[in-house]
Amino acid sequence: MAKPQNHDEYIASFPTPTRDLLQQMRETVQQAAPDAVEVISYSMPAFKLNGKMLIWYAGYERHIGFYPGSSPIIAFQKEISEYKNAKGSVQFPLDKPLPVSLISRMVQFKADEITQKISLKQPTRSRKLSAG
Repeated sequence: MAKPQNHDEYIASFPTPTRDLLQQMRETVQQAAPDAVEVISYSMPAFKLNGKMLIWYAGYERHIGFYPGSSPIIAFQKEISEYKNAKGSVQFPLDKPLPVSLISRMVQFKADEITQKISLKQPTRSRKLSAG
């Protein structure tokens, strides 16, 4: 497959059952992080929030890969334990419904983390006191 130019092109390249789950993943992320922007990164559909990578997702022969980074994986380890997972990824099998609520909460967790990091980097405005 040639490098996809956008999420629509990527999703359309899969058979219908996988395509449906990929579209559901896309919509779940959009609803959980409405300010996120769709991008293609590493030839996969991904989302950026405030210029920072939020998540990636991808279709495979037997699963949907979800890549939120390590912090959501650690935070939700108990809930994702029934799925194959690694340091920064979870595999959702194609023969089961996507755990939409779990994905949504993981995306929101990562979005909150990005927002907090950005707010910590904002310079504080100092007031000049006038001599009186």
